[in-house]
Amino acid sequence: MMLRTLMLGAAASFVMAPMAMAERGSDGTVNIIYWQAPSILNPFLSGGTKDVESASLVIEPLARYNETGAMVPFLAEEVPTVANGGVSEDLKSITWKLKAGLLWSDGTPVTSADVKFTAEYCMHPEGGCAQLAFFDGVENVEAIDDLTVKVSFAEAKPNPYGPFVGGQSPIIQAAQFADCLGAKAPECTDANFKPIGTGPFVVDDFRPNDVIQMSANPNYRDPAKPAFAKVNFKGGGDANGAGRSVLETGEFDYAWNLQLAPDVIAKMEEAGKGKAIAGFGPLVERLEMNMTNPSPDLPAETRSTVAEPHPILSDAAVREALSISIDRALLTEVGYGKAGTPTCNLVPAPAIYASDNTSCLTQDLDKAKALLEGAGWVDSDGDGVREKDGMKLSLLYQTSTNAVRQDFQALIKDWWSQIGVETELRNLDASVFFGGDPGSPDTFQKFYADVEMYANTFNGTDPQQYLAAYRCGNEPKPSSQWQGENINRFCDPAYDELIDELGRTGDIDKRGEIARKMNDMVTKDTNTIIPLVNRARVSAHANSLGGVVLNVWDSELWNIADWHRVD
Repeated sequence: MMLRTLMLGAAASFVMAPMAMAERGSDGTVNIIYWQAPSILNPFLSGGTKDVESASLVIEPLARYNETGAMVPFLAEEVPTVANGGVSEDLKSITWKLKAGLLWSDGTPVTSADVKFTAEYCMHPEGGCAQLAFFDGVENVEAIDDLTVKVSFAEAKPNPYGPFVGGQSPIIQAAQFADCLGAKAPECTDANFKPIGTGPFVVDDFRPNDVIQMSANPNYRDPAKPAFAKVNFKGGGDANGAGRSVLETGEFDYAWNLQLAPDVIAKMEEAGKGKAIAGFGPLVERLEMNMTNPSPDLPAETRSTVAEPHPILSDAAVREALSISIDRALLTEVGYGKAGTPTCNLVPAPAIYASDNTSCLTQDLDKAKALLEGAGWVDSDGDGVREKDGMKLSLLYQTSTNAVRQDFQALIKDWWSQIGVETELRNLDASVFFGGDPGSPDTFQKFYADVEMYANTFNGTDPQQYLAAYRCGNEPKPSSQWQGENINRFCDPAYDELIDELGRTGDIDKRGEIARKMNDMVTKDTNTIIPLVNRARVSAHANSLGGVVLNVWDSELWNIADWHRVD
């Protein structure tokens, strides 16, 4: 089976359920809470899910993925395929046609020039685009006419649905961002905080790391939508408070990412105000090993590249020992119950891309100790901490502030202490940790620690862009405004060759084989990434909120135009 076959049927029909509403704005205000508060509304300048999803109410892609993972048109007339002539026979170009009559929220026309500009914005060498992997292999973007844009690739691209597809790769208005190219991108506060968009809502007021006030877009393409006149988008607090605000008190209508123990959620649901919703996709809680030296004594540029390897974690035996000392089954039971499953894979789904690697699932403290001994890490002074060449086996392990994550930290610290590793724990406010502020030392992109823990995922059902993030040179650094997706600074030319091979491979079985090999290279072969739990997305909505369709393949807010109030 060829990926071309998938492309033939990519333009799935997209029909939402009928809506119980009379006219745009007739249902008043919808209250949304993301306890990880958005800090920017430009997903090209942040890899944080909270920022990508809040921005998705305002700016949209040409196509995105529905709740089944099928690609559906949004700003485009249809999804281009080989069958409809939108994808060239040689698979080296894809041509998109915009829907006629689209308007930006300021009333000006949406044109192919905006699409072309979006590519220029993200691909600018000094821009530090957080979503650059979506444009991997793009050679040229050309505006053919006002409604037609052609994306050309350097070589055949059997999966050409990277640029402008999914909530992570939306279209921005050329006029608004014209003076925001390259190094100027982070300086454009008005554009980054109040983007002009095509989505169902416009930003009235945005207070970073706090609250966003939105109102219905008067120029939205469907005159009957959205049902809500206003959005009150609250950020901050914690997962427990967010869950209670929907399930117990009814103060909010929708709460995202309820990273709470299952019994806690079940107890909240007993109040009868709302219900939790969950779905499994490729979301993985994992540990990232820093491959560079994070010492504050080094220049920022040196701390961000493999020019100065990590003095401890560059030892493969240490990384493997850290991994096999962890009891993933217990972590899953404590943190997620049935909403999680232990995993050794960075890409646990869809099945064709999931490696059969299970080597990490059995905790083995004795083997971990033996690995460290064999690598020369010994406890010579009897203080319980190993050392080598005068250096203590001591690590700083950071993550965002969250009850489940702090439980994980405590358990992992204990297991690591049993094998002679000293661990200092740090937890940071999630709004800061995932915020992408180039001036903050505490972002997950800067990674000023030895180990950090978080979870993320990818849009759609194909992991090509996700895996391409680990290309050499794609690390966050000062020259890229600290944006980039290669968080742990992994670099292997052989891996880069596989990125290119995956990009030009059409046979779906062969693509699965390559992706599994790439997964194994960063996980079991090197333990650069140490997966822990494949997490379900768990959120909650009020009983009075209709139209919610949980989507694990795109933004959870992907169909907010169809949300409405029910009795």
